Amino acid sequence: MAIVKSVRGFTPQFGANCFLADNAVVVGEVVMGDECTVWFNAVVRGDVHSITIGNRSNIQDGAVIHCTYQKAKTIIGNNVSIAHNAVVHGCTIEDNVLIGMGAIVMDDAIIGSGSVIAAGAIVLPGTRVEPGSVFAGIPAKRIKEVGEEMKMVIERTAKNYPMYAEWYKDENQK
Repeated sequence: MAIVKSVRGFTPQFGANCFLADNAVVVGEVVMGDECTVWFNAVVRGDVHSITIGNRSNIQDGAVIHCTYQKAKTIIGNNVSIAHNAVVHGCTIEDNVLIGMGAIVMDDAIIGSGSVIAAGAIVLPGTRVEPGSVFAGIPAKRIKEVGEEMKMVIERTAKNYPMYAEWYKDENQK
C-alpha cells in the first residue's frame, strides 16, 4: 500500500479514480486532480511547500516532485506526463506537457503548454519554455517546435496511464 502521510497539518487530497502504486509516497500539502497516477518508487513530497497536480497527470517510476521552503511551490497542469526518474522541483508545468526520463526541472522554471523536455535535460532555475517547444541538453535550450507526431505522443501518454492503472486495480481484486 502506498505511503500517504500528513505533514505539518497538511494531508494529501486526491480527486476521483487516482492510482498510487504500492511503494509510491505522497506526503503533506498535495492536491491531486482526477485520474492521476503515481507509480512505483515515485515521491510527491509536499512537506515544505504546496504541490498541485491537475487531472490525468502521471508521475512515473522513480520520479521526484518537491518544492523549496517558503520560496517555490510546484504546479503541474492537466495531462502532464513526468517520465521515469525525472525531478520536478519548485516550478510550474502547464497543460499537455511531457517531461522526459531523467530530466530535471528546477525552481521557478515555467514549462509552457504543449511542450516537451527531452530525456536527460536540465532546465535551469527561472527558465521560461515557450508553449509548443522542445527543450533538450544541459543546460536545456530550445531545439525545435513540437510537431504533430510529438503532440500525439503527449496526448497518448497522458491518456494511457489511467488505463495502465486499471490493469493493477483489476489484478488486486482477483
